[in-house]
Amino acid sequence: MGRYLLRRTFVLALSLIAAGLVLFVLLRLLPGDPAAALLSVGADDAQIAAARAQVGSDQPVWVQLGRFLSDLARFDLGNSFVSNQPVLPEILTRLTITLPLTLAAFTLALCLAVPLGILSAARADRWYGTLISTISQFGLAVPVFWIGILLVWLVAIEWRLLPASGFPINGWADPWAATKALILPVITIALVMGASLLRYVRSATLDVLGADYLRNARALGETQSQALIRHGIRNGAVPVISVLGIELASTLLGAVVVERVFTLPGLGSMLLLGIQQRDYPSVQGVLLISTLLVLLIGFAADVIQRLIDPRLRDQGAGR
Repeated sequence: MGRYLLRRTFVLALSLIAAGLVLFVLLRLLPGDPAAALLSVGADDAQIAAARAQVGSDQPVWVQLGRFLSDLARFDLGNSFVSNQPVLPEILTRLTITLPLTLAAFTLALCLAVPLGILSAARADRWYGTLISTISQFGLAVPVFWIGILLVWLVAIEWRLLPASGFPINGWADPWAATKALILPVITIALVMGASLLRYVRSATLDVLGADYLRNARALGETQSQALIRHGIRNGAVPVISVLGIELASTLLGAVVVERVFTLPGLGSMLLLGIQQRDYPSVQGVLLISTLLVLLIGFAADVIQRLIDPRLRDQGAGR
């Protein structure tokens, strides 16, 4: 297991470097000059030259690449072209909104999807099992922003129970106000993610219900529920964990849309603003941190799979 962790960590580091190189190249292929973000209409040649020198776009690409890799090795994401402030502290501040939003939505979706997915599979011949499956299919077809707008209209405007948008200026210094601001976004994401997870949990449970070891347990006198709890959940969890990692990563990246609907100052708004202003360091920083989080989620999913399934540990020990 230790050798696997070392190898997987090395692959994670290489993947992050490769992602950084791809982002650097793609951003430089975009038309226009990032120095334009610092210039007003009618700027003269001297002002243009000074702006290009400030952002470094007057240097050859390989010089910019060398500086970028040197900064990345020190985990320095540079300063914003627009505000001239360090990018990393701004990202960490905005993560205090995006991470709680993503993790709370993921936890709520998991609490809904796992029991309902198992129930819909174990009682597929009952009316409520069919109803749960039908509702989950409907949830997959509904866009996340539509659910957000519907919740805002119903809960915030009609019932006046929660704020429709925004986040407290002093952030988590007022925990109750910050929590209230995240309730509707969390429910919005959880409903969509939960519908998707429910389908995977249901499918994995159906596979387990048809397995030979579960039939043997039933033949030895265990009820279906006892056999499923004692033998089925652990075996069915292995493929589901991979899906959970993918869903958590996609939710983190998809939070851009939800943050836009609810006007939350998270990573999504920083990314969109950076793209509009051609602020390369901000865009690179947000995408790199997002990539790192996605890679860490995949890493954690692989480790948890090997902890649950001894066969995967044996395969890893053989390589």
